[in-house]
Amino acid sequence: MNEAGAKSPNVIAAIGLGGNIGNPRRTMARALGLLDARDDIHIRRVSRLYRTPPWGNTDQEWFHNACALVETSLDPHELLKVCLDIERQLDRVRTERWGPRTIDLDVLLHGDFLSDHADLTVPHPRMTERAFVMVPLSDIAPQAVINLQSVADWASEVDSEGIESLSRSGDWWLEEEAR
Repeated sequence: MNEAGAKSPNVIAAIGLGGNIGNPRRTMARALGLLDARDDIHIRRVSRLYRTPPWGNTDQEWFHNACALVETSLDPHELLKVCLDIERQLDRVRTERWGPRTIDLDVLLHGDFLSDHADLTVPHPRMTERAFVMVPLSDIAPQAVINLQSVADWASEVDSEGIESLSRSGDWWLEEEAR
């Protein structure tokens, strides 16, 4: 709610999902289900599911990654809080930067919001350098613009060697939720 008590207008936000501990596909599907079950967030589109090599700390299991477009009335900080709460519900423990994890939910984009604060940077820092973000994001938002360039163009410029699609469509999470 804004100061006048009116409902905030909905915006489209992009969320990155990843994980490499346990059953990442199931955990990511549960995270999407928890997001979509809220009154203030609605899943609009989900990318295909990808298997991706680890980034940063490369001495660990490969990841599963995807991106989702959500419609939300939450401001970027509130959306981040929801994502962090869902990570905790799904047993995310933060022990090392770029280390193994059950689930990672990142606010990549939030409408035309821009922020460069320590607690929230949007667009997400270095996302344009990371194929595990740009490849799935290009599935669902190829025309979105980040730093004056389309997501599709960024995706074509990153090194996507080793990345493989694990699903034919973005419905993988609904199928997994039904199991």
